[in-house]
Amino acid sequence: MSILTRSSSAAAQKEFTLMLGDQEMKFSTGLIGTQANATVLCQTGGTVCMGNVTVSAKARDGVDFLPLQVVFQEKYYAGGRIGGSRFRKREGRPADQFVLLARVVDRGLRPMFPKHIRNDIQVFCTVLSYDMEHEHDIAAANAANLAVALSDCPAAGPLGTVRVGLIGGELVLNPSHEARIKSELDMFVTASAERIVMIEAGANQVPEAEILRAIQFGKKWAQKIAVFFGDLQKKEGKKKFDLAPPYENAEASALLKEWALKDVTKAIKDPLKKLDRRAIFNNFINGAAEKLQEKYGPAGEKEELLALYANAPELMDKIIKSEVRRLILEEGIRMSSRKVTEIRPITATIDALPNFVHGSALFQRGETQGLTTCTLGAPGDKQIVEGMEGEYKMRYMHHYNFPPFSVGETSNRLMVGNREIGHGNLAQRALEPVLPTEDDFPYTIRTVTEILESNGSSSMAATCGSTLALMAAGVPIAAPVSGIALGLISDEEKGKYVILSDLQDEEDFGGDMDFKVGGTEKGITAIQMDIKIKGLPDSVFEEAITRSHEGRMEIMKVMTAAIPEPRKELSPHAPRIEVIQINPDDIRLVIGKGGETIQKITGELGVEIDIEDSGLVFVTALNGDSMLKAKEWIQGIVAKPEIGKVYDCKVVRIIDGVGAIVEFLRGKDAMIHISELQWARTEKVEDVLKMGDEVKAKCVEYDPIDGKTRMSLKQMTDPPEGYSAVPRRSGPGGPSRGGFGGGRRGPPRR
Repeated sequence: MSILTRSSSAAAQKEFTLMLGDQEMKFSTGLIGTQANATVLCQTGGTVCMGNVTVSAKARDGVDFLPLQVVFQEKYYAGGRIGGSRFRKREGRPADQFVLLARVVDRGLRPMFPKHIRNDIQVFCTVLSYDMEHEHDIAAANAANLAVALSDCPAAGPLGTVRVGLIGGELVLNPSHEARIKSELDMFVTASAERIVMIEAGANQVPEAEILRAIQFGKKWAQKIAVFFGDLQKKEGKKKFDLAPPYENAEASALLKEWALKDVTKAIKDPLKKLDRRAIFNNFINGAAEKLQEKYGPAGEKEELLALYANAPELMDKIIKSEVRRLILEEGIRMSSRKVTEIRPITATIDALPNFVHGSALFQRGETQGLTTCTLGAPGDKQIVEGMEGEYKMRYMHHYNFPPFSVGETSNRLMVGNREIGHGNLAQRALEPVLPTEDDFPYTIRTVTEILESNGSSSMAATCGSTLALMAAGVPIAAPVSGIALGLISDEEKGKYVILSDLQDEEDFGGDMDFKVGGTEKGITAIQMDIKIKGLPDSVFEEAITRSHEGRMEIMKVMTAAIPEPRKELSPHAPRIEVIQINPDDIRLVIGKGGETIQKITGELGVEIDIEDSGLVFVTALNGDSMLKAKEWIQGIVAKPEIGKVYDCKVVRIIDGVGAIVEFLRGKDAMIHISELQWARTEKVEDVLKMGDEVKAKCVEYDPIDGKTRMSLKQMTDPPEGYSAVPRRSGPGGPSRGGFGGGRRGPPRR
């Protein structure tokens, strides 16, 4: 039961507390952001997030959609950091992570607003403080949910949002940042007091039964929040502003239906291509006003007729969507007379591009077609992401592109939008659980899906295409992942729900649900559910989860027929990586002063070198010869000289009367004293060695403390017969010395 308390820390501020198990959530309103329609602060632990909702005073002209925008703002100061580049410290465009969180909030709120509202609605979620333990996304989502409930904007609900984890087989409510690392499941559930509204999840091949258990667990706690918000809305909420009902004209709708319905029904049932069917529908939509004018005449100054003709396209669009829904609900017939469980024809092809691309695949389902490529890179190619939590690195990235030509359209928006980020991330989360560990496969991996043609469920085409491209590239994934989108057509009054396998565009636009599921044969790896109605009964999820498994396995058969397992060999054009373990104390030797040594290696050999603090050195090269040379070079740098071993040396310095300094083992210096040049007496070093000479010399002394090494040329051979060493008297070279400055010895005196 909700525990509701209220205090007043300032004249206008109102505070409320909700206990979720042993977790405390504090909400406050009335003190800040009072010019917005509503502002709410939510605090959990030391994490504080603000949710605001603002609604324009008048409707926007010329739009036929709900103009809702949700923005999730990350502030570096919330984590006690000064972020940004060296030259720019202001926050810029939200990072992908926060675009995705905004979509989670949006997908819960959107079905709660009346479909015909045309006032601009803007919801801001701002992270003001983050304690690195209590997650900001749940606090922000619930601040936004409550702000909408308390505002004067008409919306159903209220909603509650929770996160569900699965750790050691136990379901965990709102796991901490640290606990999430151990979790097999990361699921968001948004629900009203009656039904689930939104689900978003990534999972580590979690069985369907466990997913359903997690959904029920999340629903219970989300509904507790929703009920709590409902109590607050009754006590503290503003009166909702009046909204004109959607335009209706029964007589005109009947006329348009009589005119178009026969051809619309035929277009739905006939096996037409998407654009051909769309052209038929558009002809009726665009000609609706003219058809009505045949009966009612010119509008002139008559406001009633002006309104009728302006709304004629929307009336016709409703007729088309209603017929799509009727055929499914009453006759079980979909576009092109497909059955509700039928999946469109699938083809899967690998090596769609030459192997200069490390791996590629073309996946097609009906009129949805995706070309996916896989590129392998060095560990240093990881993407560094900066934010209020500090920096972290992404080893695997999936990028999704949806150009306008894929749906036969033109557009001036050519950059990646929020939808592309969301669809790309869904496929990425679906694949992450099956990727090999970095220890087993140290590559950075990037897959890119180009949607070349689209008629529904392109994100799931990206998921399937990514699996194929990864296996074609030789990435040893644990299991193939397939994905499918399911739709829903419902009749709330009759309590009838029809789930559609393999959703396509018209069924999405006129339907009630888009339920995407990715996973392996073993279990689910990703879920994303959007709905357009105000919640779904539990039975729908159970059937959808079951049907998704059946559909995924059917698609999987086609995929594994194209490539049953990952290739054993990488593309000849993919880089090779050699891993070398060195003593962490020797990292400085490989890097060199100011990076001189590592830059010399990479510059001369054309390789990439990445070094971890643990002493792991990753050498990435495009050919084996460069790899071998780089490996030998690094091993030489960190190798410790062995007394008695012969080394290749190069003379780099002559010291008159003393000896020569030679380089060996790729960068180490050693002294060959003049007395060690030859068995015979040596007057001048240059009599035996000159600058640049390359010789073999034996290590005769090594001090591991200061690293000094002494080499000998003469000890490469046995001394001549009758040789005996006699110390040299003091002279220009000074008295005889031991160690690295040992005295010279000449031939025996006779």
